Amino acid sequence: MSTDELTPPEAARWAAWAALPLDDARHAEVAATAHHIRSVVSVLRELDFGATPPAPAYRAGEEKHDAAL
Repeated sequence: MSTDELTPPEAARWAAWAALPLDDARHAEVAATAHHIRSVVSVLRELDFGATPPAPAYRAGEEKHDAAL
């Protein structure tokens, strides 16, 4: 899939490829929703998490606090 906005016919084609039934009336809605999701994900990809460990490494109550604070 390209980085361009998904068109309703492309949404129908991808739904058919994934064997997901999609009524003709929903093609535009699905395309708009896919565009919104992709735009949100693109913003998340730009965030710099630095030294933030992945979620499985997090242990509640075991946070280390910087002594300089």
